[in-house]
Amino acid sequence: MTARHSERHRTDRIAWLRAAVLGANDGIVSTASLVLGVAAANASHGNVMVAGIAGLVAGAMSMAAGEYVSVRSQADSEKAALDLERAELAADDHGERRELTAIYVGRGVEPALARQVAEQLMAHDALGAHARDELGISTELSARPILAALTSAASFAVGAALPLLAVAMVSASALIPVVAVASLVFLAILGGLAARVGGANVTTGAVRVTFWGALAMGLTALVGALFGTVV
Repeated sequence: MTARHSERHRTDRIAWLRAAVLGANDGIVSTASLVLGVAAANASHGNVMVAGIAGLVAGAMSMAAGEYVSVRSQADSEKAALDLERAELAADDHGERRELTAIYVGRGVEPALARQVAEQLMAHDALGAHARDELGISTELSARPILAALTSAASFAVGAALPLLAVAMVSASALIPVVAVASLVFLAILGGLAARVGGANVTTGAVRVTFWGALAMGLTALVGALFGTVV
């Protein structure tokens, strides 16, 4: 009985994981920092909540727009590269076969075998073979602008909602310490989870995200406190 191949890879998770982690991380850090900065400026509990909600909406839209533009540009570049490759295949099929053979030879395949592999792959899907092995474009990792934008916006909103939930549950006097501690805990969990899903070290991922989040929140709170004493 042939053993079933069960090895798990994580490359198919990279696109959505990147957008989701960046969105949630930014949601927590930016919203918590905004809330702490406004609270440190002696704003009322209601004003802090309003500022946080406005930050959630603005941040989610900004993440969606930025991610869409970025990934859309990548998708346009991929399409242009594929159109050019399609034209080259139509104009010089034999030259493209030699080019694909040379790629495999460069990776360590014997010339005769490389030629055979190139012939078979091009007979099956010439453009797909060149897209994958010459251009580095695959179906699993191809750019998806709408998906990336929606993922970024949704994950940002979820992340931003966490510190806002802490704000809603505590009084004005306990707002700063509770939001700061809760946000750092959320960041540590997020960093560890992202590292685990991506196959990296969980502790390192958690510490890295928590450190930069603490730095952002601390600096914003300091600016808010200084601003509050002036105005």
